[in-house]
Order: sequence, then C-alpha cells, then structure tokens
Amino acid sequence: MYLKKSKASGLLATLITIVLLLGLGFAAMSNRQWIIDQYNYWTYHPSSTMQSFAQRSAMSSEGKFLFYASQPKLQDAASFNKSCPNQGGGVAVLGCYDNQYIYIYDVTNPKLDGIREVTAAYEMLHAAYKRTHGSDLTKLNQLIESTYAQPANEAIFKPTVDYFATTEPGERDNELFSLIATQVRTVDPQLEAYYNRYFTNRQTLVDLYNKYSSVFTAQENQTKAYAQQLSDLSAQINQETAQYTQDVNQLNADIAGFNARANSNQFSSMSQFYSERSALNARVSALESERSTINDQITNYNNIVKLYEASALASNELYKSIDSTLAPTPSV
Repeated sequence: MYLKKSKASGLLATLITIVLLLGLGFAAMSNRQWIIDQYNYWTYHPSSTMQSFAQRSAMSSEGKFLFYASQPKLQDAASFNKSCPNQGGGVAVLGCYDNQYIYIYDVTNPKLDGIREVTAAYEMLHAAYKRTHGSDLTKLNQLIESTYAQPANEAIFKPTVDYFATTEPGERDNELFSLIATQVRTVDPQLEAYYNRYFTNRQTLVDLYNKYSSVFTAQENQTKAYAQQLSDLSAQINQETAQYTQDVNQLNADIAGFNARANSNQFSSMSQFYSERSALNARVSALESERSTINDQITNYNNIVKLYEASALASNELYKSIDSTLAPTPSV
C-alpha cells in the first residue's frame, strides 16, 4: 500500500509540475514584451544626460520606464547614420526607434536647446504605441486621426505625414501619436489621458519644442523680411531710375534747344534768357537731388543684400546642425 501511494503521489507531483511549467511558459509567452522590458530596464544604467532628457521632457514613471527599457543611445553623426539611415526626402532625422532600441542624434548647437529632449520623448512614445493593442489601440488611432483631421493640425503635419507614408508605410498613426504629443498644445481629453500615462506635464514638452522651433522660425522670418525689402526696394529703384533717365533725356533736349535759341538770338530780352536759364538750372539741381537719392537707395539695397546673405547663411547653419548626413569638415 505504501509503495502504491508513493507512486500515485509522485505521479500527481509530476503532473502538477508539468502544469506549472506549462502555465509559466504560457505566462512568459503572454508577457514576453513585459519580461524583455523589465530585463532591459534593470540592465540599463542611464547616464546623467539621459536622466536629464527624461526629467526635462517631463516623463512620468511609466514614461521613464519605457525610455530606459529602450536603452537609449546618444550618438554622433557617423554612428547615428548607421543606426538610423536617412531615406532622403528633405527631412532631417533626429532619432529613431528600431528593434526596441532608441537612438538620438547628438545635436550640439546651443541655439537649439531642448531638441534632444523632445526627440527622446518622441521616440519613447513609439515604444508606448507599439505596446498598445486590441480595442485600446483602435480607440487610440481614432483619437489620433480625429486630432489630425483638424485643419490647423493637418496643415502643419501633412508634409511630414506624406514623408512617412513613403519611408515608413503603415506607421502613420504611430508617427502622428508622437507628433501630436510634442507639438499640439490642446488635444481631446481622451487623447490627453493616454499622454498622461507617459508625462507628468506634457505642456513642458510642447514648450521645449516651441523653444527650439521658434529659433528656426525667427531666422526664416528674418531672411524672408530681408528678401521682401530687397524686392520692394529693387522695384522702387527701377521705377525711379527709369523716371530719372526720362527726365535727364528731356532736360538735355531742353538745354540743347535753349542753347540753340541763345546762339541765334531768339530771346526777346535778357530777362527772358535769364529766367529760362534759371528754370533749367533748377531742373538740373532737382535731378541731381534725385540722382543722390537713388544712389542712397542703391547703397541701402547693397547693405540689405549683405544682411540677407548673413541671415540666409545663419538659417543654413541651423539646418546643417541637425543634418547628420553632412560629412564633417576634414582636418589636416
């Protein structure tokens, strides 16, 4: 009896063990992403820079968890271009989320403070989106699309959305999820509830975006303003020069006529002679004044050209500083 009981107990223990192992295996498969995230989070030791990115972009505990679980790397141009190849299209790539890892281009231009932090948050939201499934994802996509459909948002994002349609087909809502979070101040409360999982104050993130993007906007507006001044001044100079040339030709003809009449004694009196000569001299003085004004305008035009060129150069330098594909300047 004892032996039979022992065999039965052993069989039961074996069955229980198998069931437990199968249960654990099923649980592991069901929570595979969670297990990977936990491992990556525990094994990642964020630098002070990465901690600063998380703090300045107002990531919540869950946001930080996903950010660190993605083991973000800050890379120079050469390394970044290998991690995040630019597929062209005139769009500067500042970061990417690839194979569950985050890569951020190290933009060092001090004028663009905040750009790396916003990029970090942008890519972290890709990790968040990829972990959203089922009806929750369906609802999220509906909120994203309704937000994008607002005319003001569509006008802003359409060029970028069109770019991603070519370079990342099927990732429209994924990209919009990050774009809206980092750039749109006010969104549907239901969408904001999603963002609140990952940020303690999303407005801080939008402020950072506006801070560095305003540098580009201000520089572009300045360049456009100089271009408009040049266009207006050029039209004015051309118009006044044409009128000046016409007046000079007419005055030369009138002076020639005056001299011919004087040489043939056609004036009835010296009073008439001096009166007409005085009138001609007044026209000469007026034209000389016009000529001086036009020359001053030309000088002003040339000065504005220099300002325009400097402004355009500054604008180009800003864009160069975020373009990782530009080869570094060779050194001797």
